[in-house]
Amino acid sequence: MNRRVKRWLCPPLFFQTMNFVEKRKLLKESNFLELTPVKVMAHEIREEGLVNILMPRFKNIYLSRMFQPRRKEKVIKIKLDASGSKVWLKIDGITKVSEICEHLAAENPSLFTSVPETETRVTRFLSMLYLQRYITFREIQ
Repeated sequence: MNRRVKRWLCPPLFFQTMNFVEKRKLLKESNFLELTPVKVMAHEIREEGLVNILMPRFKNIYLSRMFQPRRKEKVIKIKLDASGSKVWLKIDGITKVSEICEHLAAENPSLFTSVPETETRVTRFLSMLYLQRYITFREIQ
């Protein structure tokens, strides 16, 4: 293939997405409370009001048809506790982490006693969700 043709087939650098390591490095350098979380996975609400995150077993359709047993569910349900469910339901893609912490501290004083403690718990929880790739952040997409 000609070099000139090959260069035109490659997208420009500003269209290329960052890989996960570069995103994690950018996340470490930024202020976590100023980021806006966005859900990547779907969810369902159990009868107790708690949340199950629905993670597909296979992302590729052909692999799911080949390897997935017919009678098994197509998703894996990840069960969240009460505080995790409240945080998950507050994620809407518009609200920043600091605003989520303030809302949770005001609405649930029994679960979240003070704003600084709430900020540490929520940022740890959201960083774990990000590392498991259940959420992403609008600023580093």
